[in-house]
This record gives sequence, C-alpha cells and structure tokens, in this order.
Amino acid sequence: MTKRAAGRAGGIAAALPAALFVALAGTALHRQAVPVAGLELPWGAAAALVLLASVELLLAAAFRSVVPAAVCGAGCYALTGWWATLEPGRRLILGDLAGNLWIFGIAVVTVGMLTWCRRYARVR
Repeated sequence: MTKRAAGRAGGIAAALPAALFVALAGTALHRQAVPVAGLELPWGAAAALVLLASVELLLAAAFRSVVPAAVCGAGCYALTGWWATLEPGRRLILGDLAGNLWIFGIAVVTVGMLTWCRRYARVR
C-alpha cells in the first residue's frame, strides 16, 4: 500500500466517527432558538452547521485531501436523514425551520467546504 493510499484510508477512518459526532451534536444543538421581536431565530441550526464546516476543514487540512471531508459530510447527511424519517414518536429532526436548515444546510455546507478545501489537497 502506498503512502498516499494509507493516508486516504486513515482519513476515511477518521471521517466516519467525526460524522457520527457532528450528526449527534448537531441534532442535539439544532433545536436551540432565541426569541427576537416575537420570532424564534434558530441559532442552534447555524451553530451546528458551523460545527460541521469546522470538522470538515480540520479533516481536509489534517489529511491533505478532500476525501475525508466528503465522507464526513455524506455520513452526517445520511445519519440525520435517517433520523428525520423515523416514525413520528421517535423522530429526532422535525420538518420545521430549524430541522430544514439543519438537514439541507448539511449538503450546502459540505459542497462549500469541498470547494474551499481543494487548496489543502496534495499536488501531484
């Protein structure tokens, strides 16, 4: 196994628990809101997306590849999507503003971070 392939495998191995952590922490955080002028602003969803972006940035910079960031984003999206489709009594993510920001924001943030993190990829 080449050094590059070993680094990619290590990045994927690190990205999977990172995706689980971000999915759990973000799902717990996304429902937090603050009332402003009679409106509930979901600051928790924004904070959860910042957490996702920072973990993806850390993975891409540490392993000098966008693959771990992509795996982290895809894993986080898969887990939160599954939690959003559970039966009504067990559902962790509701289809309201905070839930939609969290679910669909994962895809937007991941694509944005993959574009941003290309600079950390190794030059061939």
